[in-house]
Amino acid sequence: MKIASFNINGIKARFEALSVWLEEFKPDVALLQEIKSVDEGFPREHFEDMGYRVETHGQKGFNGVAILSRLPLEDVSRGLPGDETDEQARWIEATVMGDKRAVRVCGLYLPNGNPAPGPKYDYKLAWMARMEAHARGLLAAEAPLVLAGDYNVIPQDIDAARPEVWREDALALPQSRAAFRRLLNLGLTEAIRTRMAQPGLYSFWDYQAGAWEKNNGIRIDHLLLSPQAADLLIDCGIEKDVRGREKPSDHVPVWIELDA
Repeated sequence: MKIASFNINGIKARFEALSVWLEEFKPDVALLQEIKSVDEGFPREHFEDMGYRVETHGQKGFNGVAILSRLPLEDVSRGLPGDETDEQARWIEATVMGDKRAVRVCGLYLPNGNPAPGPKYDYKLAWMARMEAHARGLLAAEAPLVLAGDYNVIPQDIDAARPEVWREDALALPQSRAAFRRLLNLGLTEAIRTRMAQPGLYSFWDYQAGAWEKNNGIRIDHLLLSPQAADLLIDCGIEKDVRGREKPSDHVPVWIELDA
């Protein structure tokens, strides 16, 4: 089972690029972030014609997450539990029925949090605390679980080409990194770093200041695996070349392959 996460930065802007990537890469499950569309505006039929089941949790103009799956989906849930007043569309989860076993997948778009300090950063940390509590409950099932998406967290200095410029940014503040470590300490495995320990691995390059051309990137898109999912890990990677294509997102897909 090949599961990919991709912040597309707008379905309207990335419709062609996403379609080409899906046709080439052929993930069994694609978890999308920043679709920037209400559910009714998402081009569902197009992706259904490509062989995907489509589940969305949309919002007008910004945020929004989706699951595209070639495999059957069950128990689809939208919204991160823990705050009934939160109207931001940042979380979707479902059980994917693989050929060998079921895998619970959660697609997430974690808040950016800038400017920090401030209300947006408070929201980010509160959201991460809710995610930790929900993940703890999901892990209690002792089943394959994947939490994948744009975490808006640079876990370590090695995950930035120029870590010094991110020191005061919400993505790299000590509180953000500590909240990310607390997730890992629940028993989750960060897939990419289990296979690739070298520097220079990035999943985001800003559109400004020639960041892509200079390889001035950061790694903020992550796939966290429960012990049961980590045991099934066959391979993982970052599709860096997608960033150099026509009308790209500022993110690139990250993926895992599980024996499921």
